[in-house]
Amino acid sequence: MSTPLKTVSTPSAPAAIGPYSQGVIANGFLFTAGQIALDPASGEVIAGDVTAQTERVFKNLGAILESAGAAWGDVVKTTVYLRHMSDYPAVNEVYARAMGTARPARSTVEVGALPRGVLVEIDLVAAVRA
Repeated sequence: MSTPLKTVSTPSAPAAIGPYSQGVIANGFLFTAGQIALDPASGEVIAGDVTAQTERVFKNLGAILESAGAAWGDVVKTTVYLRHMSDYPAVNEVYARAMGTARPARSTVEVGALPRGVLVEIDLVAAVRA
């Protein structure tokens, strides 16, 4: 017996740029695709440094959370992918502002490259109400 899955999609976050969903709900949890600094309206990478890109990533993630009926306080795990670990302090500052008092578990890793040449990508897992 397979687990029932519910696809999450919102025009307030960028459409998937490949064969995947913005998010999927399974067993009471929302699993998002990694979000990069794409403008939902144009589908283009926003201009700016890692701070600006991280702010856009959090707007995209917030739209997906809202679409699933969840909020930042429901987030249980995030994974942050950085092109340069030297960007960690700037990303961490935006992360702290965006998350508010929420303190989910988090992993942060440096990677060789990210889609469309962006500097940061973040995905998350959140508890959702059925």
